[in-house]
Amino acid sequence: MRKKGSQFLRFIIPLIEVLKANGGSATSNEATDLVIEKTNISEDEQQEVLKNGTSRIRNQVAWARSYLVKTDYLNSSTRGVWSLTEKGLNTDIEKIIPLSIYKEVQGKYIKKTSSTNLEEINNNKLELIEEAEQQDQNYRVELLNLLKNLSPSGFERLTQRLLREAGFQNVVVTGKTGDGGIDGHGILQINPLVSFKVMFQCKRFQNSVSPSQIRDFRGAIIGRAEKGIFITTGTYTINAKEEARRDGVVPIELVDGEQLVKMFEQLELGLQVTKTFEINHEFFRQYKSVE
Repeated sequence: MRKKGSQFLRFIIPLIEVLKANGGSATSNEATDLVIEKTNISEDEQQEVLKNGTSRIRNQVAWARSYLVKTDYLNSSTRGVWSLTEKGLNTDIEKIIPLSIYKEVQGKYIKKTSSTNLEEINNNKLELIEEAEQQDQNYRVELLNLLKNLSPSGFERLTQRLLREAGFQNVVVTGKTGDGGIDGHGILQINPLVSFKVMFQCKRFQNSVSPSQIRDFRGAIIGRAEKGIFITTGTYTINAKEEARRDGVVPIELVDGEQLVKMFEQLELGLQVTKTFEINHEFFRQYKSVE
């Protein structure tokens, strides 16, 4: 029986396959969506979250990507683009054994720790693998949890401020009940001659937004705005994303928890930029032997 922590292995081959089919690279969101579609993950499974509120499935795909980076199938990108290395592009998919990739990375880990108790370390690591977060991501988790714990009206007001900072004009929070989920509206000025009205819905969700919620929101704004924006602290299922970009209907822009945090970062809203230093030992080495 496969241990809980190793469930990400099922996404290793599909991730390589979708990247190959996509020209060798894709953004993290694109790649993850394609993998979820390819592996036919159910809506219910897409709704599952970890204790920190992040999507379990998306976290598992990210771990698959991490192991492929450590075994040189994928490049390590800092710009949110996942790309295959020459090894990844030229590899024969049929010859890839996910468990071998797992053991290779685990072997490096064991060697690094100079431990002989392989089973104990593996068990401990598997218990934590889905919950682990990189140190530089901690503030993002904290920010998302903070947003999830705001009151409904507080989150609406904060969304109003966020949209204003992002360039929207005349942003109004309606706060009406029975209005199809519309929480407010504003004007997006494209240039001095072109602008359009936007209505938004902002929800503090732990799980994923469903297609029916997108349809309900669209139904409420038909004839009242040119575009809708759905903002959530959670995520969106694949079907919800497809519903949002369906042809022939009012377009709905989707902002999930990860994108929401990035907006706060880009606008430096509620976040204080800090600076740290690392010692360049190479620089000081030249002075060690000076008399």
